[in-house]
Amino acid sequence: MGIRVGVIGAGAWGTALGHLMAVQDNEVIIWAYEPEVAEEINRHHENRTYFPGVELPGNFRGTADLAECLKDRELVFSVAPSHAVRSVMTQAAEHLPEGVPIISASKGIENETLMTMSEVLEDVLPIVYHPMLAFLSGPTFAREVAQNSPSLASVAARFEKVAEDVQQKVSSLTFRLYTSTDVAGVELGGALKNVIAIAAGAAAGLGMGTNTIAALITRGLAEMSRLAVKRGANPLTLAGLSGMGDLVLTCTGPLSRNRTVGQKLGQGMKVADIVKDMRQVAEGIKTAKSVYNLARREEVVMPISEQVYRMLYEDVPAQEAVAALMKRSLKKELY
Repeated sequence: MGIRVGVIGAGAWGTALGHLMAVQDNEVIIWAYEPEVAEEINRHHENRTYFPGVELPGNFRGTADLAECLKDRELVFSVAPSHAVRSVMTQAAEHLPEGVPIISASKGIENETLMTMSEVLEDVLPIVYHPMLAFLSGPTFAREVAQNSPSLASVAARFEKVAEDVQQKVSSLTFRLYTSTDVAGVELGGALKNVIAIAAGAAAGLGMGTNTIAALITRGLAEMSRLAVKRGANPLTLAGLSGMGDLVLTCTGPLSRNRTVGQKLGQGMKVADIVKDMRQVAEGIKTAKSVYNLARREEVVMPISEQVYRMLYEDVPAQEAVAALMKRSLKKELY
Protein backbone atom coordinates (compact mmCIF):
# COMPACT_ATOMS: atom_id res chain seq x y z
CA MET A 1 0.00 0.00 0.00
CA GLY A 2 1.40 3.40 -1.03
CA ILE A 3 1.89 6.53 1.03
CA ARG A 4 0.96 10.19 0.49
CA VAL A 5 3.96 12.22 -0.69
CA GLY A 6 4.37 15.99 -1.03
CA VAL A 7 7.11 17.52 -3.17
CA ILE A 8 7.95 21.22 -2.78
CA GLY A 9 9.56 22.40 -6.00
CA ALA A 10 8.64 21.42 -9.57
CA GLY A 11 12.01 21.77 -11.27
CA ALA A 12 13.63 18.80 -12.99
CA TRP A 13 14.91 17.20 -9.77
CA GLY A 14 11.69 17.69 -7.83
CA THR A 15 9.70 16.26 -10.74
CA ALA A 16 12.06 13.29 -11.02
CA LEU A 17 11.73 12.52 -7.29
CA GLY A 18 7.96 12.83 -7.53
CA HIS A 19 7.96 10.52 -10.54
CA LEU A 20 10.16 8.04 -8.63
CA MET A 21 7.63 7.94 -5.80
CA ALA A 22 4.57 7.85 -8.07
CA VAL A 23 5.72 4.83 -10.08
CA GLN A 24 5.96 2.99 -6.74
CA ASP A 25 2.18 3.48 -6.37
CA ASN A 26 2.40 6.40 -3.94
CA GLU A 27 0.05 9.37 -4.19
CA VAL A 28 2.18 12.40 -5.14
CA ILE A 29 1.33 16.11 -5.09
CA ILE A 30 4.00 18.52 -6.31
CA TRP A 31 4.02 22.25 -5.57
CA ALA A 32 5.04 24.57 -8.39
CA TYR A 33 5.89 28.23 -7.90
CA GLU A 34 4.29 29.00 -11.27
CA PRO A 35 0.57 28.06 -11.40
CA GLU A 36 0.90 27.38 -15.12
CA VAL A 37 3.42 24.61 -14.41
CA ALA A 38 1.00 22.92 -12.00
CA GLU A 39 -1.77 23.22 -14.60
CA GLU A 40 0.54 21.80 -17.28
CA ILE A 41 1.27 18.76 -15.11
CA ASN A 42 -2.42 18.13 -14.46
CA ARG A 43 -3.55 18.71 -18.02
CA HIS A 44 -0.77 17.01 -19.98
CA HIS A 45 0.75 14.60 -17.40
CA GLU A 46 4.09 16.18 -18.24
CA ASN A 47 6.18 19.02 -16.85
CA ARG A 48 6.86 20.55 -20.25
CA THR A 49 8.52 23.63 -18.77
CA TYR A 50 11.22 21.99 -16.63
CA PHE A 51 11.19 18.27 -17.42
CA PRO A 52 9.86 17.67 -20.93
CA GLY A 53 9.58 14.21 -22.40
CA VAL A 54 8.78 12.34 -19.18
CA GLU A 55 5.22 11.04 -18.82
CA LEU A 56 3.86 11.51 -15.30
CA PRO A 57 1.43 8.88 -13.99
CA GLY A 58 -2.16 9.61 -12.99
CA ASN A 59 -1.32 9.47 -9.26
CA PHE A 60 1.04 12.46 -9.75
CA ARG A 61 -0.60 15.87 -9.74
CA GLY A 62 0.45 19.49 -9.43
CA THR A 63 -0.70 22.43 -7.32
CA ALA A 64 0.33 26.03 -6.72
CA ASP A 65 -1.07 25.86 -3.16
CA LEU A 66 1.41 24.81 -0.47
CA ALA A 67 -1.38 23.88 1.94
CA GLU A 68 -2.84 21.45 -0.61
CA CYS A 69 0.59 20.00 -1.37
CA LEU A 70 1.29 19.26 2.30
CA LYS A 71 -2.11 18.28 3.68
CA ASP A 72 -2.02 14.81 5.31
CA ARG A 73 1.32 13.91 3.70
CA GLU A 74 3.38 11.03 5.09
CA LEU A 75 6.64 12.06 3.40
CA VAL A 76 7.76 15.52 2.23
CA PHE A 77 10.55 16.49 -0.18
CA SER A 78 12.01 20.02 -0.10
CA VAL A 79 13.46 20.61 -3.58
CA ALA A 80 13.31 24.36 -4.17
CA PRO A 81 16.50 25.98 -5.56
CA SER A 82 18.86 26.56 -2.64
CA HIS A 83 18.57 30.36 -2.82
CA ALA A 84 14.76 30.05 -2.50
CA VAL A 85 14.64 27.46 0.30
CA ARG A 86 14.45 30.05 3.09
CA SER A 87 11.45 31.90 1.65
CA VAL A 88 9.60 28.82 0.38
CA MET A 89 10.02 26.76 3.55
CA THR A 90 9.08 29.74 5.73
CA GLN A 91 5.75 29.77 3.88
CA ALA A 92 5.47 25.98 4.08
CA ALA A 93 6.12 25.82 7.83
CA GLU A 94 2.53 26.39 8.92
CA HIS A 95 1.31 23.59 6.66
CA LEU A 96 3.91 20.88 7.31
CA PRO A 97 2.60 17.70 8.93
CA GLU A 98 4.30 16.75 12.19
CA GLY A 99 6.16 13.51 12.77
CA VAL A 100 6.93 12.73 9.10
CA PRO A 101 10.34 12.85 7.37
CA ILE A 102 11.18 16.08 5.55
CA ILE A 103 13.81 15.28 2.93
CA SER A 104 15.93 18.15 1.68
CA ALA A 105 17.21 17.50 -1.85
CA SER A 106 18.41 21.06 -2.56
CA LYS A 107 22.18 21.48 -3.00
CA GLY A 108 23.77 24.79 -2.11
CA ILE A 109 24.98 27.27 0.49
CA GLU A 110 23.10 30.49 1.15
CA ASN A 111 24.96 33.58 -0.11
CA GLU A 112 23.92 36.02 2.59
CA THR A 113 24.37 33.83 5.68
CA LEU A 114 26.77 31.11 4.41
CA MET A 115 24.34 28.57 5.92
CA THR A 116 23.90 25.08 4.50
CA MET A 117 20.38 23.87 3.80
CA SER A 118 20.21 22.04 7.15
CA GLU A 119 21.06 25.28 8.93
CA VAL A 120 18.51 27.22 6.89
CA LEU A 121 15.76 24.70 7.59
CA GLU A 122 16.55 24.63 11.31
CA ASP A 123 16.45 28.43 11.23
CA VAL A 124 13.01 28.75 9.62
CA LEU A 125 11.15 25.65 10.83
CA PRO A 126 9.76 25.21 14.35
CA ILE A 127 11.90 22.94 16.49
CA VAL A 128 9.32 20.14 16.40
CA TYR A 129 10.36 19.46 12.78
CA HIS A 130 14.11 19.40 13.34
CA PRO A 131 14.44 15.72 14.36
CA MET A 132 12.63 14.66 11.17
CA LEU A 133 14.95 16.45 8.73
CA ALA A 134 16.91 14.31 6.27
CA PHE A 135 19.29 15.26 3.47
CA LEU A 136 19.56 13.43 0.15
CA SER A 137 22.56 13.73 -2.16
CA GLY A 138 24.47 11.62 -4.65
CA PRO A 139 25.33 11.06 -8.32
CA THR A 140 21.80 11.36 -9.67
CA PHE A 141 20.92 13.20 -12.85
CA ALA A 142 17.16 13.80 -12.78
CA ARG A 143 16.53 12.50 -16.28
CA GLU A 144 18.39 9.24 -15.71
CA VAL A 145 16.48 8.62 -12.47
CA ALA A 146 13.21 9.11 -14.38
CA GLN A 147 14.45 6.74 -17.09
CA ASN A 148 14.97 4.03 -14.44
CA SER A 149 18.73 3.92 -14.90
CA PRO A 150 19.96 2.24 -11.68
CA SER A 151 21.00 5.09 -9.38
CA LEU A 152 22.44 5.32 -5.87
CA ALA A 153 22.47 8.15 -3.34
CA SER A 154 23.03 8.88 0.35
CA VAL A 155 20.45 10.08 2.84
CA ALA A 156 21.71 11.62 6.08
CA ALA A 157 19.81 12.48 9.23
CA ARG A 158 20.91 13.30 12.75
CA PHE A 159 18.80 10.38 13.97
CA GLU A 160 19.63 7.09 12.28
CA LYS A 161 16.04 5.85 12.48
CA VAL A 162 14.86 8.81 10.41
CA ALA A 163 17.43 8.03 7.71
CA GLU A 164 16.42 4.36 7.77
CA ASP A 165 12.73 5.30 7.46
CA VAL A 166 13.49 7.41 4.39
CA GLN A 167 15.65 4.64 2.98
CA GLN A 168 12.77 2.17 3.22
CA LYS A 169 10.15 4.54 1.81
CA VAL A 170 12.16 5.88 -1.14
CA SER A 171 14.38 3.00 -2.32
CA SER A 172 13.19 0.95 -5.28
CA LEU A 173 14.53 -1.57 -7.78
CA THR A 174 16.16 1.31 -9.68
CA PHE A 175 16.95 3.79 -6.88
CA ARG A 176 19.00 2.62 -3.91
CA LEU A 177 19.66 4.75 -0.82
CA TYR A 178 22.46 4.35 1.73
CA THR A 179 22.05 5.88 5.18
CA SER A 180 24.37 8.20 7.11
CA THR A 181 24.31 10.39 10.18
CA ASP A 182 26.95 12.74 8.71
CA VAL A 183 24.65 15.58 7.68
CA ALA A 184 27.52 18.04 7.20
CA GLY A 185 29.47 15.68 4.93
CA VAL A 186 26.51 14.70 2.75
CA GLU A 187 25.31 18.28 2.40
CA LEU A 188 28.68 19.87 1.71
CA GLY A 189 29.66 17.19 -0.79
CA GLY A 190 26.49 17.89 -2.75
CA ALA A 191 27.00 21.65 -2.70
CA LEU A 192 30.75 21.94 -3.27
CA LYS A 193 30.97 19.56 -6.21
CA ASN A 194 28.92 21.99 -8.32
CA VAL A 195 31.71 24.56 -8.07
CA ILE A 196 34.37 22.07 -9.13
CA ALA A 197 32.14 20.98 -12.03
CA ILE A 198 32.24 24.55 -13.37
CA ALA A 199 36.04 24.34 -13.31
CA ALA A 200 35.97 21.00 -15.17
CA GLY A 201 33.60 22.45 -17.74
CA ALA A 202 35.86 25.46 -18.26
CA ALA A 203 38.80 23.14 -18.92
CA ALA A 204 36.73 21.23 -21.47
CA GLY A 205 35.64 24.50 -23.06
CA LEU A 206 39.30 25.45 -23.46
CA GLY A 207 39.92 22.18 -25.27
CA MET A 208 41.97 20.61 -22.49
CA GLY A 209 42.13 16.85 -22.19
CA THR A 210 41.25 14.15 -19.70
CA ASN A 211 44.51 14.63 -17.78
CA THR A 212 43.25 18.08 -16.78
CA ILE A 213 39.75 16.89 -15.88
CA ALA A 214 41.12 14.05 -13.75
CA ALA A 215 43.43 16.49 -11.96
CA LEU A 216 40.58 18.90 -11.25
CA ILE A 217 38.40 16.10 -9.89
CA THR A 218 41.18 14.82 -7.62
CA ARG A 219 42.37 18.17 -6.31
CA GLY A 220 38.80 19.39 -6.19
CA LEU A 221 37.93 16.53 -3.88
CA ALA A 222 40.91 17.44 -1.69
CA GLU A 223 39.68 20.99 -1.15
CA MET A 224 36.07 19.88 -0.72
CA SER A 225 37.25 17.53 2.02
CA ARG A 226 39.28 20.22 3.76
CA LEU A 227 36.29 22.52 4.11
CA ALA A 228 33.87 19.71 5.02
CA VAL A 229 36.17 18.38 7.75
CA LYS A 230 36.61 21.90 9.12
CA ARG A 231 32.81 22.02 9.37
CA GLY A 232 32.68 18.73 11.29
CA ALA A 233 32.23 16.17 8.50
CA ASN A 234 33.72 12.69 8.36
CA PRO A 235 36.32 12.70 5.54
CA LEU A 236 35.17 9.23 4.46
CA THR A 237 31.79 10.71 3.52
CA LEU A 238 33.53 12.80 0.88
CA ALA A 239 34.94 9.59 -0.63
CA GLY A 240 31.39 8.25 -0.98
CA LEU A 241 28.31 8.82 -3.11
CA SER A 242 27.61 12.40 -2.05
CA GLY A 243 31.27 13.38 -2.45
CA MET A 244 33.38 11.60 -5.04
CA GLY A 245 30.35 10.00 -6.69
CA ASP A 246 28.52 13.25 -7.31
CA LEU A 247 31.76 15.04 -8.18
CA VAL A 248 32.64 12.57 -10.95
CA LEU A 249 29.10 12.74 -12.32
CA THR A 250 28.88 16.53 -12.52
CA CYS A 251 32.44 17.00 -13.80
CA THR A 252 32.06 14.51 -16.66
CA GLY A 253 28.37 14.04 -17.44
CA PRO A 254 26.84 15.88 -20.41
CA LEU A 255 23.60 16.48 -18.46
CA SER A 256 25.43 18.59 -15.85
CA ARG A 257 24.19 22.20 -15.93
CA ASN A 258 27.22 23.33 -13.91
CA ARG A 259 29.67 21.69 -16.29
CA THR A 260 27.82 23.35 -19.16
CA VAL A 261 28.21 26.77 -17.51
CA GLY A 262 31.95 26.16 -17.16
CA GLN A 263 32.25 24.94 -20.73
CA LYS A 264 30.68 28.15 -22.02
CA LEU A 265 32.99 30.21 -19.79
CA GLY A 266 35.92 28.33 -21.31
CA GLN A 267 34.61 29.19 -24.77
CA GLY A 268 34.67 32.87 -23.88
CA MET A 269 31.04 33.60 -23.00
CA LYS A 270 30.18 35.98 -20.16
CA VAL A 271 28.27 34.57 -17.21
CA ALA A 272 25.37 37.04 -17.67
CA ASP A 273 24.82 35.76 -21.20
CA ILE A 274 25.07 32.14 -20.07
CA VAL A 275 22.47 32.59 -17.33
CA LYS A 276 20.15 34.50 -19.65
CA ASP A 277 19.89 31.46 -21.91
CA MET A 278 19.23 28.98 -19.07
CA ARG A 279 15.72 28.00 -17.98
CA GLN A 280 16.89 26.08 -14.91
CA VAL A 281 19.27 26.98 -12.11
CA ALA A 282 22.93 25.95 -12.14
CA GLU A 283 23.46 25.88 -8.37
CA GLY A 284 27.23 26.22 -8.67
CA ILE A 285 27.02 29.85 -9.80
CA LYS A 286 25.61 31.10 -6.50
CA THR A 287 27.40 28.46 -4.45
CA ALA A 288 30.77 29.60 -5.81
CA LYS A 289 30.27 32.94 -4.07
CA SER A 290 29.27 31.26 -0.81
CA VAL A 291 32.20 28.85 -0.93
CA TYR A 292 34.68 31.66 -1.62
CA ASN A 293 33.47 33.60 1.41
CA LEU A 294 33.08 30.52 3.62
CA ALA A 295 36.61 29.32 2.83
CA ARG A 296 38.00 32.74 3.74
CA ARG A 297 36.01 32.77 6.98
CA GLU A 298 37.10 29.26 7.92
CA GLU A 299 40.69 29.86 6.71
CA VAL A 300 40.59 26.88 4.36
CA VAL A 301 42.72 26.88 1.20
CA MET A 302 40.47 26.19 -1.84
CA PRO A 303 42.37 27.34 -4.95
CA ILE A 304 40.12 25.77 -7.60
CA SER A 305 36.97 27.17 -5.99
CA GLU A 306 38.66 30.56 -5.72
CA GLN A 307 39.42 30.62 -9.44
CA VAL A 308 35.84 29.61 -10.26
CA TYR A 309 34.66 32.54 -8.16
CA ARG A 310 37.01 34.85 -10.05
CA MET A 311 35.77 33.61 -13.43
CA LEU A 312 32.15 34.11 -12.41
CA TYR A 313 32.34 37.33 -10.39
CA GLU A 314 35.50 39.11 -11.55
CA ASP A 315 35.38 38.19 -15.26
CA VAL A 316 38.77 36.48 -15.10
CA PRO A 317 39.25 34.54 -18.39
CA ALA A 318 39.31 30.76 -18.01
CA GLN A 319 42.80 30.48 -19.49
CA GLU A 320 44.08 32.96 -16.90
CA ALA A 321 42.39 30.98 -14.10
CA VAL A 322 44.14 27.79 -15.23
CA ALA A 323 47.47 29.60 -15.36
CA ALA A 324 46.96 30.91 -11.83
CA LEU A 325 46.44 27.36 -10.56
CA MET A 326 49.50 26.01 -12.35
CA LYS A 327 51.73 28.85 -11.05
CA ARG A 328 50.91 28.19 -7.39
CA SER A 329 53.87 27.33 -5.15
CA LEU A 330 54.66 23.62 -5.15
CA LYS A 331 53.08 21.56 -2.34
CA LYS A 332 53.03 18.14 -0.74
CA GLU A 333 50.05 16.17 -2.05
CA LEU A 334 48.50 15.60 1.38
CA TYR A 335 48.06 19.29 2.04
